[in-house]
Amino acid sequence: MQKGSFSLTTSFQVFYMLLTLLGLYFSLIAGTQAECPVQLNRRRVVVRYGDSVAVNCNTSVQHQGIGWEASEGAVGMTKDKNLITWRVSELKEWVIKPYCFINYKTGEPCEVQLPVTVYKTPDNVSISTVDHSGPMMEGKQYKLQCDVHNVAPVQYLTVKWYKGETLLNQTIFTNTSETPVNETVTLQIRPDRDDDGAQYRCEAELDLGAEGPQPHPKNSSNPLNVEVYYKPRHSNSTETIIKKDEVILDCTVKANPAPRYTWRSDHLEEEISSSVLKSSTLSPGNYTCIATNARGNDSKVFIIKSTDNCIPIILGIIVPVVVISVILIYIYLTYYKKTRMGHYDVKKPKAHELLAQTEQSL
Repeated sequence: MQKGSFSLTTSFQVFYMLLTLLGLYFSLIAGTQAECPVQLNRRRVVVRYGDSVAVNCNTSVQHQGIGWEASEGAVGMTKDKNLITWRVSELKEWVIKPYCFINYKTGEPCEVQLPVTVYKTPDNVSISTVDHSGPMMEGKQYKLQCDVHNVAPVQYLTVKWYKGETLLNQTIFTNTSETPVNETVTLQIRPDRDDDGAQYRCEAELDLGAEGPQPHPKNSSNPLNVEVYYKPRHSNSTETIIKKDEVILDCTVKANPAPRYTWRSDHLEEEISSSVLKSSTLSPGNYTCIATNARGNDSKVFIIKSTDNCIPIILGIIVPVVVISVILIYIYLTYYKKTRMGHYDVKKPKAHELLAQTEQSL
């Protein structure tokens, strides 16, 4: 039992030593690769699909061979140079991972990989409404759709929504596909009367980092013009007008579709469809205008008063003002007399009296 136990313990010790040596070997390799004595003149390459690319790899140490390994543009190992260039005149591979390698010292190889991002701007960016056509109704919810066609890589894409020049929303993507894809994004809107005639658009932007093109490539859709139907709505429901030689009652109000107008009053003898009443013969009284379209209606009451009827109103304003003014003047004079008391002598002789007294003494 003791011998078997000793043998089992020894086996574990040997196994542990092998694992330790193996870990040390891999750490030495990793350390060697981390300290690979080659330099690339570009840390990362961002290139448009089909464009040319060139990156230099050089070393300052003695070596037994240096080269580029790549699926396109590979450079065979050479011992006579310290600088070699990976070059592709038309890069048409979406996924490519070139690396520069070197054999140095006792033939130990190391390599440095060049990160390459191949991008493509969208073929087309378009905007549309979902399951709807024609004018939109105020207060209802609608969905806009933006379609981005054939863009890569999608992880660098941002789709932005604009109303005019105002940014409404934006969407980023987590898809890591490196080849071209189509993307669809939607936006919920609830238009009101102020949105009638507004222009919506979506924009696809590729932010490829500091090594990418500046400014960022952008593709924008054509604007989507929105027409909104909304009911008439007057700024106030009543208006008082003092009758003069000519009276103008203006009931014009914004609405879409354009409203029609009707007037109601005991003083009107015929139906009037105009938004404005202009006359010198309108009698004092109430005149109600109703503006109506397919979305609803709104009314406004014009109250015409004659100048005779205005006298009580004018008196009602003037009389309180006069009374308040008299009270304020009385308070002021009373306060003034009290504060000035003792500052002068009312019995003090005047100048001509002093002169007479002087002449008598002479």
